[in-house]
Amino acid sequence: MIDKPTGMTSRDAVNYVERTLPRGTKVGHTGTLDPLATGVLVVCVGQATRLADDVQAMGKGYTATVRLGATSSSDDADGEVTDVVGAPVPTRDEVEAACARLVGVVAQLPPQVSALKIDGRRAHDLARKGVAVPVQPRTVHVKSIAVTRYEWPHVELAVECGKGTYIRSIARDLGDALGCGGYVTALRRMHVGPFDAGQGVGVDANLATLTACLRPMADAVCDLVTTRVSEGEAKALFQGQTLATTLVGRVAVFVGDTLYALAEGDGTRLRPRAVFGGAK
Repeated sequence: MIDKPTGMTSRDAVNYVERTLPRGTKVGHTGTLDPLATGVLVVCVGQATRLADDVQAMGKGYTATVRLGATSSSDDADGEVTDVVGAPVPTRDEVEAACARLVGVVAQLPPQVSALKIDGRRAHDLARKGVAVPVQPRTVHVKSIAVTRYEWPHVELAVECGKGTYIRSIARDLGDALGCGGYVTALRRMHVGPFDAGQGVGVDANLATLTACLRPMADAVCDLVTTRVSEGEAKALFQGQTLATTLVGRVAVFVGDTLYALAEGDGTRLRPRAVFGGAK
């Protein structure tokens, strides 16, 4: 797990891991962080790259500083900033009330400058070329927004949210709700599921440090239903066979304390989707 510094892309962080680990090691990240943002970037290595979707689905926590009284073309400090002339100065109560209206299962409009793909092209690439980006609202789950500090024009937020939520969009929508504009000036991802920023390593870590901080693959499936099987049942899954089950949905299959496979249950049969090794 990398504690990404500001100014670095997620791809840059993955490149660092690839250069540091033995040549040919498969590496992938589990959710893009903007260059301006710092904090948790979970990097999957080897067979764990097959668990990237499970990590991406985990809840996330952020701290953000929002500047009110202005807007940005990218909804953060990296864009073209425009002051809102005559912007009203809201009270803390008004800020907290506006934040509360942004909580829940909401239709959120992503920023114009983002890593979203529009007809196979990144929205930020289109936006930089002056092409109008036809982004569409998408449903996200914002679990909570707490105002931790407010001193005009800056408000500090602690946000807990689900997959696909843009904190830049929350800043923009907060500014719109208050009638004064708003954009992110600082952003830190504090956790992704059980992966906490305090446990991450910097991008100057050597091979020994990077290897020592590797987490077991089981941590990537802590949100899933789990089941334990015998070595004989594990062998059957390895061979592509199904097992009897009452479980429904995505299931993490263990042999002892070791994650062995991912499977899909329909209430009657458990079908292997990814097997991480032969039966012991």
